[in-house]
Amino acid sequence: MTWRGTARAIAGVALTLLGLLWILQGADLVRIEPILCVADCEPVTGGSPSWLVAGVATALIGLVVAAAPWRRFLRRER
Repeated sequence: MTWRGTARAIAGVALTLLGLLWILQGADLVRIEPILCVADCEPVTGGSPSWLVAGVATALIGLVVAAAPWRRFLRRER
């Protein structure tokens, strides 16, 4: 696998993990306090369907991006 394929696989895994975090936050299974606030920041209470949908989309895109270099690598090995 080339360095580009490795970079794509790492980026895909990072996107997938970020999507999973957003899914958990959207489903109200994980709560993270705000870190950097400029004004009155209050934590979001309850789940958020929009974050859940964004998380699913991001995780799916991450899986596609991570799997692409592996498919090319496996085709060359045959």
